[in-house]
Amino acid sequence: MAFTLELEEWVGSVWHRFITRRASPDFPEARVELAPRQRSLALLQRAMGDVGNRGVEAASERDLLLRRTLLQQIAGTCRQVPLAWCDAQNLRLPASLAVFPDAGLNEELYRWLALLAAHSGPMRHWGRDNQRWTQTLLQRYPPLRARYRRLVEAHLQLRPDPASLSPAEAALERSVCQALREPGSVSEFVRSERAAWPVPLWLYPPLHLASPQAADLEESDECLATPPGEQQGGRKRATRIDDSTRQGGLLVVRLENLFSWTEHVDLDRWSDDREDPDAARVADDLDQLTLSRTRLRKGGGLKLHLDLPPADVDDIPLGAGIKLPEWDYRQARLRDDFVNLQVLVPRDSQAQPLPARLKPSAQRLRRQFEHLRNDRQWLRQQPQGSELDMQAWLDFHVERAHGQCAERGLFMEQRQTRRDLACLLLADLSMSTDAHLNTEHRVIDVIRDSLLLFGETLSVLGDDFALYGFSSLRRQQVRMQELKAFDQRYDDTTRGRIQGLKPGYYTRMGAAIRQATQLLGGCKRRRKLLLLLTDGKPNDLDLYEGRYGVEDTRQAVLEARRQGLTPFCITIDREAGAYLPYMFGGHGYTLIHQPQQLPLRLPQLYRQLTQP
Repeated sequence: MAFTLELEEWVGSVWHRFITRRASPDFPEARVELAPRQRSLALLQRAMGDVGNRGVEAASERDLLLRRTLLQQIAGTCRQVPLAWCDAQNLRLPASLAVFPDAGLNEELYRWLALLAAHSGPMRHWGRDNQRWTQTLLQRYPPLRARYRRLVEAHLQLRPDPASLSPAEAALERSVCQALREPGSVSEFVRSERAAWPVPLWLYPPLHLASPQAADLEESDECLATPPGEQQGGRKRATRIDDSTRQGGLLVVRLENLFSWTEHVDLDRWSDDREDPDAARVADDLDQLTLSRTRLRKGGGLKLHLDLPPADVDDIPLGAGIKLPEWDYRQARLRDDFVNLQVLVPRDSQAQPLPARLKPSAQRLRRQFEHLRNDRQWLRQQPQGSELDMQAWLDFHVERAHGQCAERGLFMEQRQTRRDLACLLLADLSMSTDAHLNTEHRVIDVIRDSLLLFGETLSVLGDDFALYGFSSLRRQQVRMQELKAFDQRYDDTTRGRIQGLKPGYYTRMGAAIRQATQLLGGCKRRRKLLLLLTDGKPNDLDLYEGRYGVEDTRQAVLEARRQGLTPFCITIDREAGAYLPYMFGGHGYTLIHQPQQLPLRLPQLYRQLTQP
């Protein structure tokens, strides 16, 4: 019995491969992939005058109502085809091309689509617009005509015979072939219930093109914004799931988990009633939507403020929001005024002294750093001094032996020097800092103690310093808590703000670094140090996740270095080696393996980083 089942499965798999291969119109042996060509195609598009500075991304397959052959119907193929299209943000090209039996023609087709997209505009008529863009491109660059002719002739040989089609489909097919041979010669396309066979040399309308846009078209009666036979209105494939939690088997729990059941109760959070501003764009990017049978109603009379506080109890904003750019690695550009940052101070913070448990450590650190305030340093290569500079003397004799005698001082002198530097410490206050390190301490507790001891140390040292915390809730609300500004004293008010810190929200790291860079840029000091204290990688609820957040943070660090700052990251994340070297460089971060030691290690790290 088992052998029979295995034989049936083997025969079925062989039949599936055979019928799928026979029914496919592609040429797998000549397939070329988009991934290794994305960067060159984007550069080609911009070099040809693409004012939108669009990126190049892979396009998903689209539903077309095609007349399929009997083999294709049996195999179930050609229901969806990859088509090229573009919008204001990206040029979407098929992830791979196997349209022609020659790999060189398939690669040439990628280049042709990038050139055509660079000369395209808003699509008002699928057929006439592609003809006009093609005609403009060939008139502007005559050497492209021979390449275009090769692509057209190779494609026309693969298109269906009009004699095998219905009258309406045959008329549409002849119009498409004529438009390909002589761009601009066809002004009317016959309407048909079925779509014409895909035209790989043309751009198709964006997936989100729907009837509201069609209302703005001048030719409303004869508009062909979507090709004949293609579904309009951005329809999606959908699957329905049953996520009901009311039906299930035996529930086995431990009684100590009883207090965690509230995490699974359907409660109305304060922010649930707000519309997600990115929901429509995210839905446009999805090929398939999952629908739930669970019916949810918007909030009633009961509202519980769990991890998102309402405005009336939130921290106090300082001034209006600050618009900041953000790096989009997909478009390889800064998006101006993309992020809104709000500077706040804790609402209910009160002036408090240093906790008694930290006073012994603070006194020990003060004694260690007190001598640096008036440190005397040896200055080398001086014209006169109390000691002979042996290194300068040796260099002088070596250069004279090689005939390159340069005047230099040969003495050393010890002088009183003043530390000419400023430091801004930026602490991560996201929800992840609410995690427990042990039964007694959380990450936020260690961060509070570190800020307190850091402030005690630098107030004795005399260096200019500022203390800030940050978190975020999407790009519309990046929160930056002002604990101590450069022009403020470190006193009990600052200590009270630090002790009142609470974790919440997420970690939009790039915006916080850019604002800290601006604050440090206003300091009149020669050396400027930007310290970032975090427990994880950048993340947020919107696109700021994974590579997007890492790339934006890396770009913010590069911007800070170009302005003469020294960014340095201090983390307790054991996975930091996978992403921090890329963002801060191999020598731009350090990992604290035992987080409980961070309060004492932080001043020592500052001493090492600021040594002359």
